[in-house]
Amino acid sequence: MSTIVADDDCVAFLQWALPRLGRRWDGYRKVRRRVCRVIWRRVGELDLPSLAEYRRRLEHDPAEWVHLDRLVDVTISRFYRDRSVFDHLRSEILPLLVRRARAAGRDTVHAWCTGCACGEEPYTLSVMWDLCVAEQAGGVGFDVLATDVKPVVLRRAREARYPPSSVRDLPQEWRAAAFRGEGEDVLLTVEHRRRVRFVEHDVRDAPPGPPAGFDLILCRYQAFTYFDEAGRRSALDAFARVTRPGAVLVLGRRETVPEDEHRFTPLSATQSVFERTV
Repeated sequence: MSTIVADDDCVAFLQWALPRLGRRWDGYRKVRRRVCRVIWRRVGELDLPSLAEYRRRLEHDPAEWVHLDRLVDVTISRFYRDRSVFDHLRSEILPLLVRRARAAGRDTVHAWCTGCACGEEPYTLSVMWDLCVAEQAGGVGFDVLATDVKPVVLRRAREARYPPSSVRDLPQEWRAAAFRGEGEDVLLTVEHRRRVRFVEHDVRDAPPGPPAGFDLILCRYQAFTYFDEAGRRSALDAFARVTRPGAVLVLGRRETVPEDEHRFTPLSATQSVFERTV
């Protein structure tokens, strides 16, 4: 069987299948070839000759939709992805959340990273806290819940081992302080892993959370890129249930909340950062 699927066939299949999964085609335009390669491997595993045959399989096998839903989850991540966002978190958002926690008599800032992939984003937060925020936090602690729907990426996240290309965007002094060489890879030291907890979770399910709620949620390049409008609003409903007023929601570049959303309002003129207001 050929290992290449024509782009037109790929587009037609995705435009048919994605809405049935509660996902939007526009979010997949730029990554469609990556997604179709994964789907085509599944077609081969099922010993089917074409995407048309796979479509017929889906029409008669509801269980296969569950498998396809996992296949179209896109995993693209690296440390310090979108430098300006993390610079803003370091200089403005985390100090703000520390001040608010201290004023409320709370001793911990709780963060949740959804769609955490292999751990690059939550570990970036942990390293940032240790090297840039903790000393000024006045005894306020920090913990991070990191969730993803794929067990395989969570296993890699717990290992905390990465190719050098994954850390290329980190400030050089952070790389020197937080990583050590491990063969051809780099390994995040245990000290910077200790505050991050990894849990298998689908952002479309009931949200996890500490009893008091999260102070910071990062949901970047996931629900607000790939989900349809109902899915995006459902995610916001979930985030509202596990945050308190004053909490901060960080989305990906060019991602935003619906115009009529009143619970999360813009907190930055330059970043996709929103504050829980009511």
